[in-house]
Amino acid sequence: MIRLLAFLLLAACSSGTPYFRDLPATRVAVNGSVFDVRVRNELAEAVRVNPQYAPRLGPIRDRAALAMAQVSGCPLLDVLGDAAVTVGVLGCDQELGEKLIFGALMMRSYECVDYGYYEGYGYQVFECTPY
Repeated sequence: MIRLLAFLLLAACSSGTPYFRDLPATRVAVNGSVFDVRVRNELAEAVRVNPQYAPRLGPIRDRAALAMAQVSGCPLLDVLGDAAVTVGVLGCDQELGEKLIFGALMMRSYECVDYGYYEGYGYQVFECTPY
């Protein structure tokens, strides 16, 4: 029973987010990173499926963008996400893509309280709430 549960949990790791879940994935390898890429309308999603040390988006972002561009055949206008799951706005229809980016930026406003630096870790702590 435990083996079955472990298998199901591992199988769910690359299933995609709800917007992309029912789409077939194309597996792409870029410079040592392996992604499952799904495309729907003007958005693409790249889920990194290989074990790789990547604590931040920086080194993975360009690889994910290249994988999404390769599968979709379109340039990318923007890439958002984290080191495991990234979403790219496709530039096949540049006007629509820019509307998607602008709409996402204007969706919600947040009010944030700065609690200063976290003890000895070197990063600031914020608590944000939408209004």
